[in-house]
Amino acid sequence: MTRGKVTILGSNGHIGHRAARAFVAAGWDVTGFGRANRAPVAGMHFVAGDADSLADLRRAIGDSEIVVNALNLAYDKWDNGRLEALMGRVVEAMGSAGRTLLFPGNIYNYAPAERVLTPDTVPLPPTPRGAIRQRVENMLRAAAGRGDIQAVILRAGDFFGPDSSGDWFDQVLLREAGKGKVAIPGRPGIGHAWAYLPDLARAFEKLAWHRRELAGFENFHFAGHFLTPEQLGTAVAAAGPAGLRVGRFPWLLITLMGLVNPVMREVGKMGYLWEHPMELRDARLEAILGPDFVTPLDVAMAATLAPYFPTAAQAA
Repeated sequence: MTRGKVTILGSNGHIGHRAARAFVAAGWDVTGFGRANRAPVAGMHFVAGDADSLADLRRAIGDSEIVVNALNLAYDKWDNGRLEALMGRVVEAMGSAGRTLLFPGNIYNYAPAERVLTPDTVPLPPTPRGAIRQRVENMLRAAAGRGDIQAVILRAGDFFGPDSSGDWFDQVLLREAGKGKVAIPGRPGIGHAWAYLPDLARAFEKLAWHRRELAGFENFHFAGHFLTPEQLGTAVAAAGPAGLRVGRFPWLLITLMGLVNPVMREVGKMGYLWEHPMELRDARLEAILGPDFVTPLDVAMAATLAPYFPTAAQAA
């Protein structure tokens, strides 16, 4: 007997793939959705389709009580209402039966003046990208207010973890790993929020399990690991091979790359996230997750770096 049915929209992506694995491991009946099953998960049923098609979304959701919306657009394709339209199709496909939608939030909604971000912190998006994310979340709040869905946002910082690509670790920190070099982004002494993907995925499953104890609209903040560049560099050096050179990443490179790369151009506009400490805290979520939920940093970092430095992993 399973815990229930869940559909993972975007099961090929960072969060979707890890969420599928976490829900399968916890005993759920899991359906994945995407254009093709590029990241298969043992025990997951896959439905191929297009997120632009309302019919395809409805077919994938079927009679699932829970939907994890891990769909996203390329970083430079959020504008002109496209991200809002994507969420609108998901909400419409879920219908009005009060099913639970789990959605990964980020910290773009908040002003950099806020040192600590709790679920009670008032959103004040400082950039157009943050305003888009806030509008998407407002759509969920409105749908929950109508009673159409239960909307649960789980907010986190930047991702790291094994089998993750297209994020800060593989694109920036480890881009020269083959040369025995890593580059740490951020301003010295300024903390940055990081979420180990397997932990974040398990947190989604925990909230799904506890959904009947939650309100129609919920906003949770996943603390993860809050690290200065120095702390991150130390953790990377400890998990990597002997002689690994740890240096700083020059943000100017992002600016230069943005001259020809639209994705890097948009990334460059979010530089404030590395210049101001914005720490996620949520005592209520911690109580739901329980003690010692987050994987220790040394263990998480070793798993993340293992594919890049297999000899170091074997030695450990």
